[in-house]
Amino acid sequence: MSLNDTISRVTDRIIERSQGPRGDYLRRMEAARVKGPARAHLSCSGQAHAYAGAGSDQDALVHKSAGNLGIVTTYNDMLSAHQPFERFPELIRDAAREAGGTAQVAGGVPAMCDGVTQGEPGMELSLFSRDVIAMATAVAMSHNTFDAAVYLGVCDKIVPGLVIAAQTFGHVPTVFLPAGPMTSGLSNEEKSQVRQKFAAGEVGREELMAAEMGAYHGPGTCTFYGTANTNQMLMEFMGLHLPGSSFVTPNTGLRDALTKEGARRALSLSDLGNDYTPVCDILDEKAFVNGIVGLNATGGSTNLLIHLVAMARAGGIILDWQDFSEISDVTPLLARVYPNGLADVNHFHAAGGLGYMIHELLGAGLLHDDTKTVAGGGLELYTQEPKLRDGKAVWEPGTTRSLNEKIVRPAAEPFQATGGLRRLNGSLGNAVMKVSAVKEEHQVIEAPVRVFHDQESVKAACRAQEINSDTVVVVRFQGPKANGMPELHSLTPLLKNLQARGINVALVTDGRMSGASGSVPAAIHVSPEALDGGEISKLKDGDIVRVDAKTGVLDIITKGVSDRPAATADLSDNEHGLGRELFAAFRRQVGTADTGACALF
Repeated sequence: MSLNDTISRVTDRIIERSQGPRGDYLRRMEAARVKGPARAHLSCSGQAHAYAGAGSDQDALVHKSAGNLGIVTTYNDMLSAHQPFERFPELIRDAAREAGGTAQVAGGVPAMCDGVTQGEPGMELSLFSRDVIAMATAVAMSHNTFDAAVYLGVCDKIVPGLVIAAQTFGHVPTVFLPAGPMTSGLSNEEKSQVRQKFAAGEVGREELMAAEMGAYHGPGTCTFYGTANTNQMLMEFMGLHLPGSSFVTPNTGLRDALTKEGARRALSLSDLGNDYTPVCDILDEKAFVNGIVGLNATGGSTNLLIHLVAMARAGGIILDWQDFSEISDVTPLLARVYPNGLADVNHFHAAGGLGYMIHELLGAGLLHDDTKTVAGGGLELYTQEPKLRDGKAVWEPGTTRSLNEKIVRPAAEPFQATGGLRRLNGSLGNAVMKVSAVKEEHQVIEAPVRVFHDQESVKAACRAQEINSDTVVVVRFQGPKANGMPELHSLTPLLKNLQARGINVALVTDGRMSGASGSVPAAIHVSPEALDGGEISKLKDGDIVRVDAKTGVLDIITKGVSDRPAATADLSDNEHGLGRELFAAFRRQVGTADTGACALF
């Protein structure tokens, strides 16, 4: 199948737009390759410092007879997604030794959970943690003693931060190693229903806690299709995971075998052999287009409209939301995974998963099949699935048909003809919406606005039953400069309850809503943000706004709004507490949401 005309045109436009910065970046990476790892050039004292803790691997390191693999880990044991990484370094060291090389933990980077910090001050550090992760990874890799690297990370800001760092060290071959999702527990739909009942005062905290613990019950990633699992999809579509490895559960024989094979594969890609494949060659313009196709075909997280832009910029590639929108228009939605359906990622994986989807999208001409990958070939390899044979991972042909068409469908019979994400633009600014879970009858609303400056005020208004008619709820001063752009998905149960009462409701915000965005239409990431004087800062209660996801419109209908002075807000409470004071510099210099909300460049 020939490549779709729109995919080809958008790719060419990205290449042309990125020509200058991409060329500069690749020249820097080639210069770094020529210099090579400094291990051979270190002083004897420097080498002794680098090898002192390496135990039995010291001799191999001193004689430089084989590749040295750097491990960057996000391990901690308070977050289920990252707890499995405790075991990974020893598995990786064993695999490296079997291949004649060595492996060392280069450093650990922070990993926070938006689910834990939701609605709390710590959430205001969440987006910026991506940039901290990138910087911490740079510190880990700055010793320049590694021939290749493996990055251990899963969740929301962690994988994007690691990718930004991997791009910065783009001359180093790199494989990303996931931990996998937790096994299925209480269904996400049942959990959501209990949350709604709690928000409505119909059940108490004891019932709520029992439901939450039933859903989040063991090691691994949360099983709904939010930002964490969208990250895993992207790493596969973009060729940084081994084929079929994203959704294999932790602490299983196959998971361990994939981890060891990933380590061996990373060493095989180093400049010491004949298959040198630096990450800068893998993450080219075509790889990012493939990622955007995957994002739309799976109905993935809206957070990636920020993160992918930042990830690409780190490699000199310039993406904009129009690219996402045009790709969405030609990409069919092939998956229904909660919150876009009832299935979780384990059910999705069993039904055919990413391998089946890549098979279908390649067949429909919607993916570039000639990209480089850590597997050593193009995306066709990613239609295969791993199996455990004699303790090792081997790959066999994957399914060419869906094993459950309620979860994943062929490209010729999709759930909907276009992707799960939509760009909105108009007199109110630039925004995005996740539409894959929003019923068609809820995708257009024209109604008076109710303006709030924080999510607690929205919750108070809902508890007081002040919203009793069709309303566009505006929550502003939630952008990256105002308070670090926290996710607002704790509002979802309240807004869903309004919707269930027959009230047409939408959310408009310069904040984020996350991969957990559900059935309530939410125009998020509004740019320019309120603190920058965007039109959202000029709205007053009662103004009429139109949110139209079908035509991609976000308009102020009321006349004269643009002539008003911008509102101001007291943001002093955002400046201190739980470390927020340490991030003042980030808030001052961060870019806009549509350019990646990045404080690094």
